[in-house]
Amino acid sequence: MAAETENVSHPHPSKRVFLNHVDKYTSKYIAEFLSSCVPGASHVPDRSEDEEENQSSQGGTFQIVGTVSGKTEDKSSFAVEEYTNLTREDLFRHLMESDVVVYNVYNERTDQIEEASWAVSALHKDIDAFPRPKTFILISSVMTWALTKTLVADDAEVPFTEEDYRRRKPHGNFKDQAAVEKLVVKLGKSNQPQFSTYVVASGLQYGMGEKAFHFFFKTAWLGEEREVPIFGVGSNIVPAIHIRDLAGIVQNVIDRKPTPQYFLAVDESQNTIADIISAIAVALGPGKTQNVPKEDVFLTEELTQAEIDHLFINLRMEAIFLTDNFTINWVSKKGIVENIDHVVEEYKLTRGLLPVRICLLGPPAVGKSTVAEKICKHYKLQHVKLKETIAETLANLESRVRVEDGNEDDESQELLETLKRSMEENENGRLDEQYVHKIVKDKLKTKACRNQGFVLDGFPKTYNQAKELFSAEEDEATDERSSNVKLIPEFVFFLDATDKFLKERVLNLPESVVQGTSHSFDKFLPRLATFRKKSSEDETVINYFDELEIHPERIEINTDDPENISVMEKVMESVGKVRNYGPDAKHLEEERRQEEIRLREEDKARQAEAKHREEEDEERRAECWEEWNRCLQEVKQHEEELLMREEESSRQYLMSTVIPVLSQGLTELYRIQPNDPIDFLVEYLLQNNPEME
Repeated sequence: MAAETENVSHPHPSKRVFLNHVDKYTSKYIAEFLSSCVPGASHVPDRSEDEEENQSSQGGTFQIVGTVSGKTEDKSSFAVEEYTNLTREDLFRHLMESDVVVYNVYNERTDQIEEASWAVSALHKDIDAFPRPKTFILISSVMTWALTKTLVADDAEVPFTEEDYRRRKPHGNFKDQAAVEKLVVKLGKSNQPQFSTYVVASGLQYGMGEKAFHFFFKTAWLGEEREVPIFGVGSNIVPAIHIRDLAGIVQNVIDRKPTPQYFLAVDESQNTIADIISAIAVALGPGKTQNVPKEDVFLTEELTQAEIDHLFINLRMEAIFLTDNFTINWVSKKGIVENIDHVVEEYKLTRGLLPVRICLLGPPAVGKSTVAEKICKHYKLQHVKLKETIAETLANLESRVRVEDGNEDDESQELLETLKRSMEENENGRLDEQYVHKIVKDKLKTKACRNQGFVLDGFPKTYNQAKELFSAEEDEATDERSSNVKLIPEFVFFLDATDKFLKERVLNLPESVVQGTSHSFDKFLPRLATFRKKSSEDETVINYFDELEIHPERIEINTDDPENISVMEKVMESVGKVRNYGPDAKHLEEERRQEEIRLREEDKARQAEAKHREEEDEERRAECWEEWNRCLQEVKQHEEELLMREEESSRQYLMSTVIPVLSQGLTELYRIQPNDPIDFLVEYLLQNNPEME
């Protein structure tokens, strides 16, 4: 906790302000605003921002403490202390230590409404223990007035004021907020000097990074839809207030402790929701809106039920008391429509949606377009190529002329004829440079390029082209000159390579890639020579950017890397983080689904490959088994043949040498029939052996 400030150092002693959920939109910006304010400062009329900043830098500002909705490692810069998961005992101790307690239930869940009710009741019950007077402020919503009927039935133009608060009737989803409003007002009546209670009924909040209107800002900024949707007819009047103006009202309530206890926090506008969305579309997006069925709003995942309820409120309201009695340095007194340009710039700055403007230069065939495509994909930028931009402009003009047929658009018709005439008169169908500059400049001024940014691919090529494209004419209006400044690239990258490398790259390109392009070798050599000649002039396009102190970064290309990993690493190191929306839940879900499909396909492919290998192995085993059997049969057959040949030889030998003598001996044995036939036969064979003879 910061050290306590001595009262003698400042005209007003520092006050400790407790807010619930200081990490959420409403409480966050109220807390941030109060942390820079000195107690009592709103009593001084017409204080400049410099005076407030000077005094706040000297100390004595409100000390902000409060709860956060969830555990986070990043502590806010404006809060002295932040609390999570407090018991009621600990919470009450922090409330008692605070001079001012601000509970925001504008768009909060039931638990915060119940906590606010408990907090104000517990404090009221322990008034006698207060070391000093306390102020309790409830930030509620005009939705607690949503069903209130005007006194004059026939006059819907009469606005509601704070004096009508006793007649208010809440929307069905905001009855709990209405109940705690009544409780806060009631408990502040018993001992007002010691315990002052107030209700600030806030209109639909806008500004900074946006909340309820964020869906429409994002849709317009992304430019993915041709029209920004208006749900329903859009004729309902939406009471609204800029979040910093709401914070100013809270500051005045703290400083002044006014007698009334109930305040309306709305700006002076009486805008319909259609007026507001149209203003957003024109300032930030395509400039067109489309009425869609009211029920379609429930298909929009980005909008909560409470925000949807606020978008359909229809009330005329006028904050008379704060206009007459409070000193507020209004940010948007006339409303969002009147101040849309400021609100849009604030939205971009708060969300870090700053365009990335890149110019990519280099000799032909160095790979500018390939690198540009990768940069555009990584940073979600517009790829501006000269040839395609000219073709797109001609197509748009022809389309516009066809649409206006019968109700001629003379300007479009005249420009289209001028461009075609210029192309017919020049060699190779080229446009005069003055028209090229106009077409490219108009492209860079489109909402897509102004919002997300662009990569200007290979253009401008010369000093004069750069000067004509980016320098404002002397007679141009101030806002136009400012607009041109926003077209100048922040980063210039010059991709370079040796002539030998570039020639080899072109020679090695496949015929299918070269055909019909300027990368054929006979066209490439003159282009390269022209580029080198222009690069050696006294004033080059590089010199132009150097004069603006936008020093081009030279990146040498010396290897054929299809992914351009080294180049992209250098580009990303210079440009930094993506200044764009990350993938939303829908895209993340789609990516997750695609990843699951990819993994399933890979698994299926692995299974198919394993099965295929198993089948191949089985076929090889079958072939081997068949071959083994064939070989075995051949061996058996060979063995049988050998055996048969051996048997035949034996038989021949026996028939020729043994059998004749043996047959004769047996015949003789049978004739004589001796007593010892074996001895007789042996003796006979010995006596009649042909070899012995």
